[in-house]
Amino acid sequence: MTRMALAFAAIAVAAYSQPSSPPAFEVASVKLNKAGDRRQGIQFLPGGRINVINIPLQIIISVAYDLPFQSPRISGGPDWVRSEAYDIEATAPAGAIPAGSSAKALNDKMKLMLQELLADRFKLTIRREMKDQPVYALVVPKRAKLQRAKIEEKDCLGGGEPGGDGRTCHSFNGGQGRGLHGEAVNMADLALFVSNWTDRPVIDKTGLKGLFNIQTDGWVPLLPRQGPPNEGPEAQALADPARPTLFAIFDQLGLKLESRRAPVEMFVIVGAERPSEN
Repeated sequence: MTRMALAFAAIAVAAYSQPSSPPAFEVASVKLNKAGDRRQGIQFLPGGRINVINIPLQIIISVAYDLPFQSPRISGGPDWVRSEAYDIEATAPAGAIPAGSSAKALNDKMKLMLQELLADRFKLTIRREMKDQPVYALVVPKRAKLQRAKIEEKDCLGGGEPGGDGRTCHSFNGGQGRGLHGEAVNMADLALFVSNWTDRPVIDKTGLKGLFNIQTDGWVPLLPRQGPPNEGPEAQALADPARPTLFAIFDQLGLKLESRRAPVEMFVIVGAERPSEN
């Protein structure tokens, strides 16, 4: 091999072996929420923007790492990560989210950027470990009774295309009290969302592909309620003996939560620091 060929080979090896930088936001503002109002929300917006209003750090971490926001899969860290709420506005570099990107591609990229922001601004360090434990496997015992969504994945634009609105895809509203309401969601979305109200993680084992329109009633709690007893309308509704269990809700969809044991990835907050505001 000639010297020139060796030089080109060395350049190629160096280019191949050099680790790529994780995706990061170009501009970010992080502030402790001091508004004292009840507004709360996290939005991934077209064009690579994120808007977080009045959200505790632990829930922001859960979103970044694709975890249920109420989950024993994340633990550790100082108490303030669960009690102090933050506002975040951040924008990705131009071209970071290509035009025509699907909502899922947008969300996946934005979550990686959010992980990098948490590491940079909150000095967040996470230890990930696998643990064998009880789970609910979401399965199809006979035949699913699911309604297909009116749109397909290719229609879920999230990258800044005219008319693109990723918020309508892979997103649920409601929960234990109001039921499950998602107009274009897949089985992974369903397993993740419902895990917020179950006593063990839910893992998608249906093998079903594509997007579905899922609309259900609320159900009686699987987990004991936290805090003092609530005697309001919600508590009365949840105590209604005619209210279905979560297992009955899935039965109506032609699905089943089957008790199993499986390895589950756990996330431990090793360290976190309050950020300097800007």
